[in-house]
Amino acid sequence: MNDDKAALSALLVFYSEAGVDTSLGESALDRLAPEIHPADNVASAPPARTVKSGAASASAAAPPTFRPVRPDPIGTHNRTNVAVASTSSSPESGVMAARAAAKAAGTLEELRGMLATFEGCTLRQTATRLAFADGNPGARVMFVGEAPGREEDIAGLPFVGRSGKLLDRMMAAIGLDRSSAYIANIVPWRPPGNRTPTPQESAMCLPFTLRQIELANPDILVCLGGPSAQTLLNVRDGILKVRGRWFPFSTGTREIRAIATLHPAYLLRQPVQKRLAWRDFLSIRQALRQAAQT
Repeated sequence: MNDDKAALSALLVFYSEAGVDTSLGESALDRLAPEIHPADNVASAPPARTVKSGAASASAAAPPTFRPVRPDPIGTHNRTNVAVASTSSSPESGVMAARAAAKAAGTLEELRGMLATFEGCTLRQTATRLAFADGNPGARVMFVGEAPGREEDIAGLPFVGRSGKLLDRMMAAIGLDRSSAYIANIVPWRPPGNRTPTPQESAMCLPFTLRQIELANPDILVCLGGPSAQTLLNVRDGILKVRGRWFPFSTGTREIRAIATLHPAYLLRQPVQKRLAWRDFLSIRQALRQAAQT
């Protein structure tokens, strides 16, 4: 019995870490079975039997036997929303709608409000909270990662888990903290199970990220990890080839300097590479000093 409880507990922890945090029903449901409606049962009911008694006869129809209709665990209202989200428009029109919405935001708070109600990205339906940004929006340096993880999804803030704590220590090493830096992600919603965002999901969120950078107006942009660098700096090489290099980046109103470095989550898996990240952060510190003198 104790082994069964331990196995069940481990399974629940696995589901939670994979992003499965909602129960749809108490019994298993075969979603591959064909959906049966009452009208189908009536059409397939056996024909009426004719019963004869002496000279008189009467028709007695056998009562139809109805098979239960497969339940809808999502609910009619939510099912309609899901259908609209999945079939409403093409990816190209969705990106155009995102661009229009992002451009209409005059402040970071307005941009956050638009993202909170934007239905073009399906990750909004599975995430717990919008992890829009953290830190000081008026800071001279802005860090941009890829997407929130489990801890960020719960807190509604980017970089608050293990990788976030490492990022705090890396910033502290060059005299920065969350009061002197602005932190965001390309995708502000957690993908289920911490999977990598799809290219379509990243493209749908990119207009909001670009507008966020423009409104924050930093002097230095730091791309954390390969996906962020490839998306914002339009490079194809891996992060180990592009890290440490400076790129010009147009915010839409002016040109600033941008650099790519290793993502803290990668450094947790490959701590030997922290020496490379340290070099990048020294370069960031030097760039901030030079920007302060101009």
